[in-house]
Amino acid sequence: MLKGKVVLVTGACGTVGSELVQQLLESDSQIAGLIALDNNESELFFLEQRFLQDKRASFFLADMRDRDKLCRKTRGVDVIFHAAAFKHVILCERSPFEAVQTNINGVQNIIYAAYENNVEKVIFTSTDKAVNPTSVMGTSKLMGEKIMTAANSNQSKGRTIFASTRFGNVLGSRGSVIPIFQKQIMKGGPVTLTDSNMTRFIMSIEEAVRLVIDSASLAMGGEVFITKMPIIRIQDLAEVMIEELAPSYGYKPQDIAITTIGSKPGEKLYEELMSYEETRRSIELPNYFAVLPAFRGIYKDIDYVYPDIVTDKVTNPYISADEETMDKQSLRDFLIKNNLLENGKKADHPDRRYWPGEKEEKVN
Repeated sequence: MLKGKVVLVTGACGTVGSELVQQLLESDSQIAGLIALDNNESELFFLEQRFLQDKRASFFLADMRDRDKLCRKTRGVDVIFHAAAFKHVILCERSPFEAVQTNINGVQNIIYAAYENNVEKVIFTSTDKAVNPTSVMGTSKLMGEKIMTAANSNQSKGRTIFASTRFGNVLGSRGSVIPIFQKQIMKGGPVTLTDSNMTRFIMSIEEAVRLVIDSASLAMGGEVFITKMPIIRIQDLAEVMIEELAPSYGYKPQDIAITTIGSKPGEKLYEELMSYEETRRSIELPNYFAVLPAFRGIYKDIDYVYPDIVTDKVTNPYISADEETMDKQSLRDFLIKNNLLENGKKADHPDRRYWPGEKEEKVN
């Protein structure tokens, strides 16, 4: 689907964006060109140095709030992967208007640029936190999904297909729990859990991005593709990491304590990738659930026929607490296979996270 196409990636320096750039340039996708946008000057400079010899790639400073710049950079583009966003729950709670500017208005600007330049497809990367959101970040990502779907149904002319892909926690990404646990183990513990019953959807960054690219070939317009993902108990993750990493830092696994510190404001004990309401309009595919638009096209009808449909009768929502979790050996194999237990990896990461109000309470 991407052969001979010019592809634009927003948020090119983020976890998902940088992996998108790598896979598009280093795989056999045979793209004609790649435009990478980000507002992180230093990281963009280093990313460009990495692919300096690839004449297909161009790297530009840009902000999702600058509609004119996005329109200029989208000229001649065939496919957009929109990965730019504010994703840290704490910071979005502290600066909600900034989250709106980037995560909502930024999506609107991408849609406008795609309309203006007759782009073929736009794929928006979303998160499980957009389902029944309890935070500003999750709410802003849900609004991004809704805008993408509405953009697809409201265009009276043009060929652009807008769709979203929603997945859970990408293990090893910036701000994820793995580097925090690793730093705590390196210091001799304790490893802190918010709740021993907490479950999460997980996948590797390589898997996440491959499925994002794959969803672009499936998209017909307005869908939200929900990636099927394994599920883990966070306590199992902590125990496996202690067993694997403690000896490399000079500790016995049994000497590293695990303490429960309590869930934080807005934090869920489980994650949801698909709600009850969405099951009524979903189709199951081998690697995804495709949630079809609640409001169908105003100007055109779309026949949502995909290859290899498993069923068009989905009855159960996709909730981590209701699904079978990985056993500890499978989790261990997953971490090793994806190089998530490398000694010293991200050792400069802080060993804890704070939440809205916590820092102020300590200061006062």
